[in-house]
Amino acid sequence: MELVEGEATVEDVDGFLSTVGEVGEATGATVQVFDGRYIVDRAHVERAVELADRERGRGAAIAREPAVEILLYAAGRRQIDRALGMGVSAGECPVVAVAVGGDEAAAARRLRALLTPAETLGSPDESRVRAFFDVTDRELRATTGTLADVVHERVALLVVER
Repeated sequence: MELVEGEATVEDVDGFLSTVGEVGEATGATVQVFDGRYIVDRAHVERAVELADRERGRGAAIAREPAVEILLYAAGRRQIDRALGMGVSAGECPVVAVAVGGDEAAAARRLRALLTPAETLGSPDESRVRAFFDVTDRELRATTGTLADVVHERVALLVVER
């Protein structure tokens, strides 16, 4: 797994995603990109990739496409249309991208070429994350963990919620 982070100016979301898809096709990698404001940390993406891969290996995939499966796990939800909310959007956008399988190093190089270098991991938009993952003040007060811990739990629980 290769993780890439940076900033993108996305004028056309479909065009940007098409270019990302071409990276995957050219390198044989599964590539998924996220709006970095929703990714709480590296472990968030790593766990989503791990669980998506494991469930696909068991024949229990939710989605047909491996990249969509990763997105669903990262979002902690089974509905593709809701999970897409953590994808890139038009305008200036912090991006976290993951390349899995195939020539990961080549995919990472190509993805970096699409982005302006910037650190986006570890700087999530807390209010955006809380709204997306439905994390309430009450839930945060009831745990000794952090917001990242709650999000990690949402990712892990997707396997259970079938």
